[in-house]
Amino acid sequence: MEGLLRCPANCVPLSPISFLLRSAKVYRDKVSVVYGNVKYTWRETLERCLKLASSLTQMGISTGDVVAAFAPNIPAMYELHFAVPMAGAVLCTLNIRHDSAMVSVLLRHSEAKIIFVDYQFQEVVQGALKLLSNTKAKLPHLILITECKKPSPIIKNAASTSGELQYESFLEVGQLNFDIRWPKDEWDPISLNYTSGTTSSPKGVVFSHRGAYLNSIAAVLLNSIGPMPVYLWTVPMFHCNGWCLTWGVAAQGGTNVCRRRVSAKDIFESICLHKVTHMGGAPTILNMLVNAPASERKTLPHKVEVMTGAAPPPPEILFKMEELGFGVTHSYGLTETYGPGTVCTWKPEWDALPAHEQAKIKSRQGLQHHGMEEVDIKDPVTMKSVPADAKTTGEVMFRGNVVMNGYLKDLKATQEAFKGGWLRTGDIGVKHPDGYIELKDRSKDIIISGGENISTIEVESVLFSHPAILEAAVVGRPDEHWGETPCAFVKLKEGYNTNSEEIIKFCRGHLPHYMVPRTIVFQDLPKTSTGKVQKFVLRQKAKAMGSLSKKSTSKL
Repeated sequence: MEGLLRCPANCVPLSPISFLLRSAKVYRDKVSVVYGNVKYTWRETLERCLKLASSLTQMGISTGDVVAAFAPNIPAMYELHFAVPMAGAVLCTLNIRHDSAMVSVLLRHSEAKIIFVDYQFQEVVQGALKLLSNTKAKLPHLILITECKKPSPIIKNAASTSGELQYESFLEVGQLNFDIRWPKDEWDPISLNYTSGTTSSPKGVVFSHRGAYLNSIAAVLLNSIGPMPVYLWTVPMFHCNGWCLTWGVAAQGGTNVCRRRVSAKDIFESICLHKVTHMGGAPTILNMLVNAPASERKTLPHKVEVMTGAAPPPPEILFKMEELGFGVTHSYGLTETYGPGTVCTWKPEWDALPAHEQAKIKSRQGLQHHGMEEVDIKDPVTMKSVPADAKTTGEVMFRGNVVMNGYLKDLKATQEAFKGGWLRTGDIGVKHPDGYIELKDRSKDIIISGGENISTIEVESVLFSHPAILEAAVVGRPDEHWGETPCAFVKLKEGYNTNSEEIIKFCRGHLPHYMVPRTIVFQDLPKTSTGKVQKFVLRQKAKAMGSLSKKSTSKL
């Protein structure tokens, strides 16, 4: 077509930085961040972020440099999500459960120039810096985040001759008239997120400004977040940048209620104190809430919308959450999809179904959200879509603008992940007649017993419905006759008691015989900080237990 002109007037690179600039005008004097007695307005948050970005550039940070953060859900962590990209740099948020050895590996791999560290984790990071000092890697500057709002003097760093700066002191050096370094290309990186490492060594997933912008908007829409929400931070900001809601809440001028720690008592108290409207969390958070003792619960002042993901939530947990007064939206995704990639959008015709049936439907993964182009269940070899019969399994695959740029410094892994023009998740699922997808398992978690495929998710759902079981995870255990059989690791609710025989009997009443666990192990479940059970740890334990004999198997 003639007469058209692509220019700065009609083509501006998308970046979530713009959400902060808008909210600082529209919601200027509205509270943006609450943390104990600390409160900031959106005007103040913008000013702090501008000064922080200015300080970063004065420290020598330039476009494309990596700035790391090792902190819980506190105001400084929120500010870094805007200030670092404002300086043209890439924010690398590290899992606060990592030890010094892992932190040193990630700092070296990311080549971070600066690391912001919460005082609670100072020893971990200094330990990492000592390990780095034994290599040829250049040590990053350490900036310490304390609870004190007043600037403080430089603190000597035992692992570096450069010294440590206190966060507020560092921020005060910055200038308000800082000229934001907007991305020249919206595909430029905005953040670096390392995968949780539940299955292998963590990979560095690179997010773009465009992807972050689009997924932030999608997260707002799928979680029904209207203007001026009050969002309680129970999702770690270091995980997929808080499912992109670090930026999404800013888009709607909301109030970020920050918490250093998460417990059922704190969540109920925060909801009532701050009139929280929205929150998020892995199924482990939901499980914690529904099993909280009566002394810790409070009647909700209104319905609180919760977005859950990270692992398929058991229907029983969803049902109990609704009973407590929470509205639960189930999403599904990976670090490689910026967090949420699908949503189980509710349909009016399901309202007439019994509550437990509604919970089963709500536990499905649904379809792609507005920011994702497509999700499908495909045969991983032929790349053909599986029939929508709710039975034929295939691999879950994504494509769209909210799929990662790739893995940092690992072209081979990136190419493998994108083989066939889709992001291959490694998750196994089915497609229902209405098109909604449902996860059955990770490809490596499927148990093949006597030639039959067993979905550990289905077995776990039954275990969660047992009145005495708080948590459950199922893996395969070697078996001389069947190849492998289900082995269930369970944690009981406080005050409850049961035994293996009773649990196996319960499962027989709800599952086909071949899917019933042959072994029950009572223990706490190892988890990542995002609530995912570390099944590779359990698989190792099941393998170490040895193969079941033919005789003992036949008895079961």
